[in-house]
Amino acid sequence: MGSFFSVANSKSDQIEGNGVSPNETCKRQRMSPAVDEESPRLIPHLPDELSLQIIARLPRICYFSVRLVSKKWKSTIMSSELYKVRKELGTTEEWLYLLIKVGENNLLWHALDPRSKIWQRVPNMPNLVNEEESRKRSSRLWMWNVVEGIRIAEVIRGFLGQKNAFDEMPFCGCAIGAVDGCLYVLGGFSKASTMRSVWRFDPIQNMWSKVTSMSTGRAYCKTGILNNKLYVVGGVSQGQAGLVPLQSAEVFDPSTDTWSNVPSMPFSRAQVLPSAFLADMLKPIATGLTSYMGRLCVPQSLYSWPFFVDVGGEIYDPETNSWIEMPVGMGEGWPAKQAGTKLSVVVDGELYAFDPSNSMDSGRIKVYDQGEDAWKVVIGKVPIYDYAESESPYLLAGFHGKLHVITKDANHHIAVLQACLRNNLESSPSVSTLSQSTLHESPELAAESDAAIVWRVVANRDFGQAELVSCQVIDI
Repeated sequence: MGSFFSVANSKSDQIEGNGVSPNETCKRQRMSPAVDEESPRLIPHLPDELSLQIIARLPRICYFSVRLVSKKWKSTIMSSELYKVRKELGTTEEWLYLLIKVGENNLLWHALDPRSKIWQRVPNMPNLVNEEESRKRSSRLWMWNVVEGIRIAEVIRGFLGQKNAFDEMPFCGCAIGAVDGCLYVLGGFSKASTMRSVWRFDPIQNMWSKVTSMSTGRAYCKTGILNNKLYVVGGVSQGQAGLVPLQSAEVFDPSTDTWSNVPSMPFSRAQVLPSAFLADMLKPIATGLTSYMGRLCVPQSLYSWPFFVDVGGEIYDPETNSWIEMPVGMGEGWPAKQAGTKLSVVVDGELYAFDPSNSMDSGRIKVYDQGEDAWKVVIGKVPIYDYAESESPYLLAGFHGKLHVITKDANHHIAVLQACLRNNLESSPSVSTLSQSTLHESPELAAESDAAIVWRVVANRDFGQAELVSCQVIDI
């Protein structure tokens, strides 16, 4: 192959008397760079169709290097055709995309290949406001809380009519979603106004682009995926008297780049309050969203600062295009993250949620039993070391068919932990677990290690004082 890419030396190719033999002419035509550029092949002497099959079998982490081979290799790596072949061959890979906050207002995306344990930096999101103004005016707002809706205080103050609760900050109050192999950042605030804009990151092209905006400007909204479409529900919008809660919903179809309206959430529990005073004081808000059993499950709460009351939730059925009330056990028992925010994930058809319980250094994993309409503890102890110091101490994700918790370890490094059966780990002696360094510092975790579940360390990295914001899994 090396001789194929070598460039012929014009002087050495010349024959005495400037004559050129027919055989040498044919050879030079084959070796000529000009001829090669007109109809190059990905791999010498192989049809491009076969070469594509070979490249599709390479680990995706290799694509960052092999695209430097030539312009055609780069165009191939960045073509949708390659990823269609990967899907046909069953060689797609699930990567974890993690959004962290560094410093006062700097949001950064990082991608993790769980198999190689290699982290890749994702290009920065577009900056919507002037950086200098952002630094001067955004010191009071913790961005990572806004993205997940954790810090409810500002929202409630907005409900009560207090204006200017939000400063200028890029993507303040935005929502995060992933569909059709791309990341989406939706809405949020810009100069105290709710935005309709939607930005998409394409891992294949490795770039951000703006897509069709939502029909309604919203912040703090929740997202979910059904039938390869991105649903957005609830959130708040900026009104004359402050922030106004939204009951509306809409859906984005990435194949057509269009938004369509979805029936608004009825908030039926909020409609039966005993008095007009309570109805005016308690503001309904969606506190989570999960796609489960082919429907959208939206837990809800009523807020009146500094109090919040869980009121179950509602479920959207795309087949009937309507909302129904959530089963009582599902809604009332849904574990809350902080300030009523409810975070959950579906893995292999099972709905899981993290229950902080009463401990400041750990929690429990619960699974929803649809038959009994109840939440049950399946993992009694999850190590959360930064719980008391962080507003967002953990995230949940599902990939490779297993439940994962993203949190900080004893060294304050961000760690991706996978819940594994002990029997499965015994067959993989090279797997790193928490049973060595971590259990030494936490005896109660050592007792838990004797149980059936062991937490495997998939990857960890020192991001300094970074805080967790959000995560998504993309399979391409």
